[in-house]
Amino acid sequence: MYVIKVKGIAKIPDYVQLRDEKFTLLAYFRVDRPDKSLDKLGLGDKLGYIMEVVHDLPFGKIAKIDI
Repeated sequence: MYVIKVKGIAKIPDYVQLRDEKFTLLAYFRVDRPDKSLDKLGLGDKLGYIMEVVHDLPFGKIAKIDI
């Protein structure tokens, strides 16, 4: 799975994209509100790990994570 952090502009907030191995978009959520999207995807129990990676990730970079 891949994580991408996207920088928002002006009133548009920062977002996170979760993509699979084929780079298909699985989830798209605000950095400050990941709960519903991760629960819907079945990754609610991995929230802490995913958000730790997101907070350390620079904007515009892609990180591969194993879940």
